Amino acid sequence: MPKFLTLDDFDVKDKVVLVRVDFNSPVDPQTKKIIDDTRIRAHGETTIKELSERGAKVVVLAHQGRPGDPDFISLEQHAQILGRILGKPVKFVDDVYGERAKNAIRGLKSGEILVLDNVRNFPREAKDAPPEEHAKSDLVANLAPLADLFVNDAFAAAHRSHASIVGFTVLLPSAAGRIMEKELKALSRVMESPEKPCIYILGGAKADDSLRISKYVLDNNIADHVLTAGITGHLFLVARGYDLGKPNMELLEKNKLLDLVPGIKELMDKYPGRIEVPVDLAIEVEGKRKEISVEELPTNYPIYDIGERTIKRYTELIMKAKSIVFSGPPGVFEREEFRKGTKALFEAIASSKAFSLIGGGHSIAAVQSLGLADKMGYISTAGGALIEFLMGRKLPGVVALEEAAKRER
Repeated sequence: MPKFLTLDDFDVKDKVVLVRVDFNSPVDPQTKKIIDDTRIRAHGETTIKELSERGAKVVVLAHQGRPGDPDFISLEQHAQILGRILGKPVKFVDDVYGERAKNAIRGLKSGEILVLDNVRNFPREAKDAPPEEHAKSDLVANLAPLADLFVNDAFAAAHRSHASIVGFTVLLPSAAGRIMEKELKALSRVMESPEKPCIYILGGAKADDSLRISKYVLDNNIADHVLTAGITGHLFLVARGYDLGKPNMELLEKNKLLDLVPGIKELMDKYPGRIEVPVDLAIEVEGKRKEISVEELPTNYPIYDIGERTIKRYTELIMKAKSIVFSGPPGVFEREEFRKGTKALFEAIASSKAFSLIGGGHSIAAVQSLGLADKMGYISTAGGALIEFLMGRKLPGVVALEEAAKRER
């Protein structure tokens, strides 16, 4: 578990607290309206609410989209949504670190909340640079003197060494917010000394990182088994020597995934019996589900799910597990006829006694659509940061908090 300070370590009453959150939300490209407030709600109901109730003068920093993208918009809507969630007024200023922002911060009273505008309006925000360099940037140099404490609650952006993520930790006492703290505690449970047996289920449509995650968790004896499904399962089947048939091979080729096959084959040879691949599959034939065994490959039809025998095998491993990481659904769960694998595995996790960590946008959407979210151990809203963590990489935002804690001690 990383060693950082938390909100428990500080008296925040009457103090100006800069809070970096992840408010980055889906936006309707036509209306420019936010269509999902999950992240705003997560930070609002925990860290921001607690700071306000403890009498802090809360200054919220966040990004939305990237310059030039359709979802690169002002944070005024985010402030309004946050106000509705908390049931109290939330101030907004259409400035990030200029005089209007600074005057708004100076005018705050205890318990009040101010949302500054999109931090990516600062041109150097997204520059990948060390904390010491970012500490000298206009953003940090203008805001840090007005604050007493910096709180990083944006685990989902912690894999980026950006100005608002790492710069303030050099100049201000710094703590992890409640979301950051919860994410790191949950990840430590499945990464540092997980209860055994520990299984990783890697599915979904994105398979780029499947080799690196599998290699890290097997080489470090974190996972006892890696269960593959979805596009990741396709890739590992190819490494086992199967030809999946034209439509499925073309999909892997189009996504430039076949280059990973030699490395996967090497890993499977190194850990015989610890990497599971599907033994049967569900294909779409004239709009309907049909199951075939892998011995019947290649197929001219697209593969959209795992089959009954694979479900049975994976369910058995889930029921024996004490720790489970689920990253990516095994099938095209959005379609009823190809939801079977996803539904069965989530139901098994829900009825198991294991601690489970669910990650990735599609996994979250799937578990919520099945009404099983409250039966999971922890659901991570992070994307890239979660993947980086699962690959064993140090996250700049977390390292910066650790360094700040050393200086405080």
